[in-house]
Amino acid sequence: MNKGLFITFEGIEGSGKSTQAIQLAEHLKERGYSVVVTREPGGTPIGVAIRQILLDPAMTNMDYHTEVLLYAADRAQHVAEVIRPSLEKGKIVISDRYIDSSIAYQHFGRGLPLDLIIEINERAVQGLKPNVTFLLEIPVELGIERATKVSADRIERESIEFHKRVEVGYQELARREPERWRVIDGIPMVEEVHQSIVRALEVFL
Repeated sequence: MNKGLFITFEGIEGSGKSTQAIQLAEHLKERGYSVVVTREPGGTPIGVAIRQILLDPAMTNMDYHTEVLLYAADRAQHVAEVIRPSLEKGKIVISDRYIDSSIAYQHFGRGLPLDLIIEINERAVQGLKPNVTFLLEIPVELGIERATKVSADRIERESIEFHKRVEVGYQELARREPERWRVIDGIPMVEEVHQSIVRALEVFL
């Protein structure tokens, strides 16, 4: 692999994305690859400030358009500061969430128009798409239970119905682009899930 590779992890709250992103990065580093692990929102200093606003449980009256624009602002900075420069250096970039999160949460979850979300995000990322996206699937109830064990952020506090709409959205996105998406069962033990991801990734390396 002479050029960079862009890998994203998607899924509902508590699906294990962060854990699997870190494990995959360690595996790839052991194989000699240069790897950058990052997340959305919050992959840059500016993004951290945006993340605090987006996930603050006190922000209960946030307009849905404000929400989608804040996520896109975080993403624009993330691509400009971290993702694109790393890919141009031939690195593997692993991101915990990317554009598909906005489509799943703000379109399928919130009901905002799909074309609006795509237009805003296309401007933010200027055409940069992942090479492969892993969707970690677990039951919504289990995910929320995992995610809210300590405390719950603004998104995690949404209704089960909201999270089920997000889940359906992810399934639809994976169905539309099977060449990019790899759907992984997130219920087994962490190491078993990791091995499934490693096997699925081989064709992209």
